[in-house]
Amino acid sequence: MSVSKEDVLHIAKLSKLNLTDEELEMYTKDLSSIVDFANQLSSIDVEGVKPTAHILNIQNVFRKDVMQPSFDREEILKNAPSKDAGCISVPKVVE
Repeated sequence: MSVSKEDVLHIAKLSKLNLTDEELEMYTKDLSSIVDFANQLSSIDVEGVKPTAHILNIQNVFRKDVMQPSFDREEILKNAPSKDAGCISVPKVVE
């Protein structure tokens, strides 16, 4: 199935596009080749091919969630320019 100039004009009208004659010719060829390629894909025999969500074998790459000792709060806060109630205090930036 090839795309006709009338089809392209109809699509352009729906999209509210004004096409020149050169653009009309170009888009007719481009859309025809896209439709022809899609038709080629639909003719491929995929019987027995297992569907996949991704081409690579993806596995969980995260480490196990294991509790570990954290840094000492006082050691972290000693470098903070301002602190309040065991937390780093910063100036308000939103009014």
